Formats: sequence, structure tokens, C-alpha cells
Amino acid sequence: MAQTMTAPAEVDERQPPTELFRHLRSTPDGLRSREAARRLTVYGPNELSRKHGRTWPRRLLAQFTQPLAVLLMVAAVLAWAGHSPALAAAVIVVILLNAAFAFAQERQAERAVEALAAFLPLSAHVLRDGVLVEAPARDLVPGDVIEIAEGDRICADARLVDGSVAVDLSALTGESVPVVRTPDTEVVPGPLLQARELVFSGTSCTAGQARAVITHTGMRTEIGRIAALSQRGHTDPSPLERQVRRATWIIAAVAVAAGAAFLPIGVLAGLGWAAAITFSIGLIVANVPEGLLPTITLALAAGVRELARAGAVVKRLSAVETLGSTTVICTDKTGTLTENRMRVTRLWLTGGDREVGDAVHDGRAHELATAAATCTTAHLAGTGDPTELALLRLAATLGVPVPESDRDAARTALYTFDPRSKRMSTVAGCHLFTKGAPESVLSLCTRIMDAGGRFVDLTDEARAEVSAAVDRYATTGLRVLAVARRVADAHLLATGRGAAEQDLSLLGLVAMVDPPREAVPAAVTAAHRAGIIVHVITGDYGPTAAEIAAQVGIGGADPRVVTGAELDAMGDAELDRLLGGHEEIVFARSSPEGKLRICEALRSEGHIVAMTGDGVNDAPALRRADIGVAMGRSGTDVAREAATMVLTDDNFATIVRAIDSGRRVYDNVRKFVLYIFAHAVPEVVPFLIFALSGGAVPLPLTVLQILAIDLGTETLPALALGRERAEPGLMDRPPRSPKAGVIDRRLLWRAWAVLGITSAVLVMAGFFGTLWRAGWQPGQAVTGVRYARATTMTFAGIVACQIGTAFAARTDHASLRSIGVLSNRLLLGGIAFELLFAAAVIYLPPLQALFGTTGLGIAELLFLAPFPLLVWAADEWYRARHRHHPTPGKE
Repeated sequence: MAQTMTAPAEVDERQPPTELFRHLRSTPDGLRSREAARRLTVYGPNELSRKHGRTWPRRLLAQFTQPLAVLLMVAAVLAWAGHSPALAAAVIVVILLNAAFAFAQERQAERAVEALAAFLPLSAHVLRDGVLVEAPARDLVPGDVIEIAEGDRICADARLVDGSVAVDLSALTGESVPVVRTPDTEVVPGPLLQARELVFSGTSCTAGQARAVITHTGMRTEIGRIAALSQRGHTDPSPLERQVRRATWIIAAVAVAAGAAFLPIGVLAGLGWAAAITFSIGLIVANVPEGLLPTITLALAAGVRELARAGAVVKRLSAVETLGSTTVICTDKTGTLTENRMRVTRLWLTGGDREVGDAVHDGRAHELATAAATCTTAHLAGTGDPTELALLRLAATLGVPVPESDRDAARTALYTFDPRSKRMSTVAGCHLFTKGAPESVLSLCTRIMDAGGRFVDLTDEARAEVSAAVDRYATTGLRVLAVARRVADAHLLATGRGAAEQDLSLLGLVAMVDPPREAVPAAVTAAHRAGIIVHVITGDYGPTAAEIAAQVGIGGADPRVVTGAELDAMGDAELDRLLGGHEEIVFARSSPEGKLRICEALRSEGHIVAMTGDGVNDAPALRRADIGVAMGRSGTDVAREAATMVLTDDNFATIVRAIDSGRRVYDNVRKFVLYIFAHAVPEVVPFLIFALSGGAVPLPLTVLQILAIDLGTETLPALALGRERAEPGLMDRPPRSPKAGVIDRRLLWRAWAVLGITSAVLVMAGFFGTLWRAGWQPGQAVTGVRYARATTMTFAGIVACQIGTAFAARTDHASLRSIGVLSNRLLLGGIAFELLFAAAVIYLPPLQALFGTTGLGIAELLFLAPFPLLVWAADEWYRARHRHHPTPGKE
């Protein structure tokens, strides 16, 4: 039996190395193999664990417990009991189709933790028994000493004890620029992710070499904590899913109540039990919109395809509609508002600053760009520091490219970036080139290149001019580097950094920025016009993020900045007050917990939140948001798996386009729900007339004819309404209330009172007119061709009214003329199919036998011809009155 062991108490990873080794019971030479094996039993493997969810059989079974499915099952059982096997089979097919659609949608399971695991390397270099060996990363334990080199992916949280490395922390912090980590002994207060001496699992080393002692492994690491947050989050149903579920329960209750109420009425009126059961089935089937769920699913799928073509891949169908109800967008800065690509925009040379485009023929600018590009180690074709890549592109833009192969071959010495001095130098023969923070480089300069290209003494006046330029650039959010050179004896320049970096000549300043995307300002304006609030949540420096936000129109000219430390100090009530107004805020240096708190605070206020993210640190908030939006190009697999929507172009403007599409999809869902519901009245009224007359009036419509309408003639026009173009002013109205249902009082009034009653009156007129022309009297039994002709007239009348309803449903407020009478070609095709299908049911002998129909003559068809126009005219009159005299509360 394995021995149960307890893990040692947590240690403070920010202690000086000597104290940390003592608490971890380790040494600079690492652990012995036997001790490492023992600790592996205590701490467990260095990997991320996964919480298992529901299995697919349970998911599939859940689809058959939905209210409409249960109701249709009852109808199928009643049909079978009533000796109508064809009807029972048709209803079961509807149940299976709906379940298949829903199950396929839910099978797109989230795999965020598996994607997180991909961030961990398979092996690492670790000191065991005093020897550096390569070991599986999953076998590492706290106390192990690992070696980190350029290109390595770090396998655990650790504290540096020797050396210096540049680390890409973008997966955890969202910052695009690598940061330098050194084994500082002085503890500087602040968040762990900003600690100068710590490195973290899942990040990458971009330069340097160091040794570190592991402090945390597996789920105890920062990436493990994020994995736990991701698993704790759950996906709530979308507004559309909630509303459709609520509507289906209402429909089910109405259908069951109607069937239960009229069953005894039919018996008391003189119907036999068989006829009464048939009547109840007909009433249930007439009340249940069998085509509603598949039509909604197919319409959302069409919306998904449209968004994919526009650059937004949606992983959950209902998310298309949720986008349309978005009230707040929480966006990252780097790569979403900006291009995620550092670019030099301005140069300072003695006498003033220059735009890069204006310096193409300036010899001094050429010398500055050549020196800056030579003082790099990045490669344009591969990866490297974004700042150095920007300098290489600058040289190429000015026509003086520096080929990386020539640069590396000529280099005789390299003084890597020092986080304390904040500069870097390279030596090529008798030339030394230096770049770095202006205050660091300027302090070593004794000369400066003047306006004529000559090198003169650097006076106090010139120093003040350089400092003023640095301050001017910094206040506009630009990152500034000073570039200098020295010509001296090659042996002297290669002997050491201290001797080489002296008596420098300043060439000028380079100012660069990760610029806003060109389409973002217009997209932000469109979002504001649509009543959407935009917050920026980023791991970047506050003033830089605020400047970018101001440039694109977020938060006004001087956005309010809330740092991560300030957010952590806020209570929930204070955060609610902060987010309760309409002020747009820049949250800087945010943590995963902070981002999650912001999301949950906004949702608690009733907002529908779209949250963007690209890093591992964004996964919990992406899962919790109503719409998690991940970056497809620069984003991590973790973010893409946790998100609901992935942007293939990483562009904020695509989010706004997706919201536009979501609003249109929502409106179109309402249109075909209106279209489907409008036919419930002319389908139910015949059964009511039959029951209330006690059988004196023959049943005007059979159950199979109802199914032919709901699943045959109705489906394609309904789908075509799902592709309707947007009504004018779609993005000029505020977001709808999250409490507003797809099915509201105004929609039901239009569907039942305006379109439904108009259709029912016309249909019944056709039915009774046919009977009276055949000599029928109330109470007289009707059979054979006379009865078939009358029910066929009812069936054809409903189909004719469907055409008018389809054109009426194309707009909610606007007139049909404003969007074009014939602009929806899919609808025209759907109506053509509807007519052909109805003609087949009416005129083809095999279908006549199945549906109980017979052929109609010219007189009957001429009687039906004006039905579409009359139905459309009634609704057009209603909408015109509503446009001029809107009813409060029914918008």
C-alpha cells in the first residue's frame, strides 16, 4: 500500500536564494534523485489536472426532456393510440431532428485545460545529483534547480538564482514586450507577475541564460491557478436559449390546457372518444410550432457562416444572437485595438523631429537607422524582440536595410541588454553601437551629431533639448530609444563593457508605438452610436493604454485609468458603483482575477458582456463572459478554446460588425417566429369550430394537413426570413434590454390578432363557401369528394395566407418599400417551393390519398388569389399606425 505523505508548507518565493534553498530543503546543486522521487509522490506530477464534465449519453438524453420534445412525445402516443401510425411516425421524426440539432451543438465541448497543458514543455534541463540532465517536465518538483536558455519554454514557477533572461510573459500578462528577469536580492513590493526575480510556467525565454530553483509545480503554478479558474467558470445559457425555453414551456402549457379542456367538451358535444382524441391531438399539434427549433437552429447556423466570412468564427450557435444584445465590450489593447506590431513613427535629430516618411532622403536619418538596426539580434524572418524588429523595419523603410547575416558576421562583441543600465551595445570592428533608455545612453554621450552631420560637443543646452523631446514623445504614448555610436580601437571596444561604453556620440532618438488599427476609431464610434459601452482591460502600462484608448475614442480625451492594485483594493460595492455609470474606463496592469471580477460585476448589473482576450490569463474571463472573444492570429490555444468567438483578423472592428450581424439575426428570429406563430390561429380555429359546434360543422382541417403546413410549406420561407437584410437604423438604436424576450406582447398581438385572425377569417370563408356551394347545411354529414374539397380549400387558404404573412414579417417597424419588395430572393424561392409543394399535395393522387385532399378548380383558385395581399395589407396598416403612434412599452 502506498504511503500517504503531506506536502510541506508553502514557501515565500520572493525570499533571497539562501533562505529559499533552506526552506525548500535544497541546494544550488539541486536535489538528489531519490529525494526528487519522494517529492514527486508528495506534490504529484507537474501537469494540469482536468475536471470531467457530463458524458455524451447524458447530453443526448437531456435533449429528449425539453418541453416541446415531451409534448410531441405525448402527441405521438395519442396518435398511436388513436390508430394513426403515419401521424405518430411524423411526430417522432420531428422529435429526433430537433434532438440531433441540439446535441450536435452541445458536442462542441470546451477544451481549455487541454490547451493550457500544451503550454508546458515535454522536458527540461535540471540538476540532479549535481549533474545537469534532461528530465521529463512532469517529473519536476519544488526544490529542483533548472537551467533556462534562449528559446526554452519554462516548465514551472521558479526563482532565479544565477544569470539573466528576457522572458515573454504575454501569455500571462498580455504585454507584447519581453521583460528582463534577474536574481535580485532586494524584494520590491508589487504583484508576483511583476517580480524581477521570478519566472513562470508556460512563458518563454527569448534571450539570455539563467538557473532557477522551482517553487511551485502543476496546479500550484500561476498557469495552474488560471486553469482552476477556467474550470470553475460555467457557461450560462444565452438570452435566446432562455427565452426560447421559456416560450416552449408557455406553448406546452397552452397546448396541454387546450387539449385537456376541449376533450370533454368534444365528448359532451356528441363526439365519440375516438373523434375526441383525434381532436385533442390536432389541437396539440396545431399549437406546437414543430418547425420552430430547427428553423432557429438553421437561421443561427446561417449567421455563423456569415460571421465566419467576415472574420469571426462562432463556436456556439446561440452566441450569434447574444452578440446582438451586447451592452458592454471589454477589450484588450495589444493586438485588438492596436496592430500588435511595434513601428517607428518619429525620429529626433538635432534641429527637430521628423516623420519617418519625410526622412527617406536624409543622410543623418540613414546613419541613425543603420546604427539602431546594427545594434540588434532579432531576425525579421523569425522571432525576436518587437522593438528590435521595428528597428530592422525602419532601416529597410529608409532604404538602408541591414541584412541579419551581414550584421551577425561582422559582430565582434555583444553586450546584451542590462536591466539596470537599460541599454545594449554591439561591436563591429572599430565601431560600437549603443541603444537604450534615453537617460541611460545620454549620460555616456560627450558629442552629438549636428544639423550638418558633423559631431560636435554635447552642451547642456543640447542635453536639455534632447530631454524635452523625450518628455514630449512620452506624453503621447510613444516608446523612446536613444541611439549612439563610438569609433575607437577594436581591441579596446572588445575588452569589456565598462571600457567600451564611454565617450559616445549621440546620433538621435527613435520613437515607436504599437499603433491603433485603422478601422478601430470608426468601429468605436459605431459602438457608441449603438449604445454600447467600451472598457479597456489590459496588462500594459496605464498611461500608454490610456493614450491608445483616447486615440480610438474610448473614454474621451482623458480616459480614467484604474490600476490592478487599485482594483484589488476595491470592495465589490465600490466596483459596482464604478461600473454602474456610463463612464468608459481603462483598467491597466490587470490580473486574471481582476478581469474576472470586472466581468462578474458587469453581469450582476444586468449587462451582456463581450470580453476579448488572447493570453492564458484571459481564459477564466472569456469563459465567464456572455461572449468570450479570442484572437485567432496572436491568441493562444487556451484563449481560443475558452472563447465563444474567435477573430481571424484580431480586429476590434470585427466585433462591432459581429454585433451588427447579431442584431440582425435577432430581428430575423423574431420575424420567422412571427411568421410561424401567425399560422397557429388559422390552424387552431378549425378545431375550435368543430368542437364548439358539437360536430355540426365537419372538421375543416386534418392533423396530417397541419403537419404538411408546419413542416412542408412553412419551413423554407421561414428560413428565408432568417436571411433578411437589416432594417434601416439597426445600429442607431440602443441595445435591447436583456429581459426583453424574443416573444413579447407586440409580437403576439401582430401574430394572433392582426395576421392570425385575418388569416383565420379568410380561411374559414373559403371552407364554408365551398361547403355551401356544395349544398351543405349545418348538422349535415359531409363525406367523400365534397368534404375533401372543403378541407383542401382550408389547407390552400392557409398556404395563401402564409405568403402574405411572409411579406408582412419582413419588417418589424419599417415599410416593406423601404427594404425592397423583391430584395429577398431566398424568400421568393421559398414561396415558389411552397406553391409547388402545396400543388403536389393537392393535385398528385398518391399525396391526395395520404393527406385527404382533392384538386381545386379555377373558381376556388381565383377566390384564394387575393388572400396574400389582404393579409399583408392588414399588417401594413397596423405597422403604419404603430410608426406614427407607437404604444409605450411595446417597442
